[in-house]
Amino acid sequence: MSEPSTVTDPADPRLADYTGLTDVELRRRREPAEGLFIAEGEKVIRRALAAGYRMRSMLLTPKWLEVMGDLIAGTEAPVHVVEAGLAEQVTGYHVHRGALASMERKPLPSAAEVLAGARRVAVLEGLVDHTNLGAIFRSAAALGMDAVLLSPDCADPLYRRAVKVSMGAVFAVPYARLEPWPAALDAVRQAGFQLLALTPAESAVSLADAAPRRLPKAALMLGAEGDGLTRRALEAADHQVRIPMAHGIDSLNVGAAAAVAFYTVTAG
Repeated sequence: MSEPSTVTDPADPRLADYTGLTDVELRRRREPAEGLFIAEGEKVIRRALAAGYRMRSMLLTPKWLEVMGDLIAGTEAPVHVVEAGLAEQVTGYHVHRGALASMERKPLPSAAEVLAGARRVAVLEGLVDHTNLGAIFRSAAALGMDAVLLSPDCADPLYRRAVKVSMGAVFAVPYARLEPWPAALDAVRQAGFQLLALTPAESAVSLADAAPRRLPKAALMLGAEGDGLTRRALEAADHQVRIPMAHGIDSLNVGAAAAVAFYTVTAG
């Protein structure tokens, strides 16, 4: 059991993992290099632990000591107790959930490992928005997708914002980087998957008409908000598919489009 200790100095080196959490560029460089990520909120922390991630430390405001008592009793990681104002000084934002944990990353599996045994996967290209990425992982987990493959320029699924938006679903769905891009898409095809590229182009086949749920293995490709999939990615796909729109709307937010597509490919 770890004995919680009160910290009153925002420059205390014990709080180093939590400094500048709103500095995206800093955290994007630092967290993977140091092998850590930040879990925010009770549910997310519990889900990270349940998924087998090791806790480095916890940062709690006093009112969360009782709520997190069982986790404190079960860990040897240091537990730092700070007042809300100090937490804001250290992290750079109002930590309204009052509970943060620094967690140790696991080695990222290869694409081949992630594809083994999978039948329904999402392939994401250029998703740099952490909110959209977290929403897609949450939909992937909820709607029964087996895995997510990321182009090299996609955002980090373990960045705090992505983890928070996904409500910890990033821990439930296996994922890997797919490199080199887009040449590595051939490896997905060789693993038995048909590549279905989602695009609003009128020339694309309706997703319902493509009947992806009948395919033995299907990989749904989605691009970044606004730009969509690149020309090279579209050309690498087996089929281009679209979600029909009404009332003059030309497309959906990528997170919403992903949820519709995941349901179409997994239902039934």
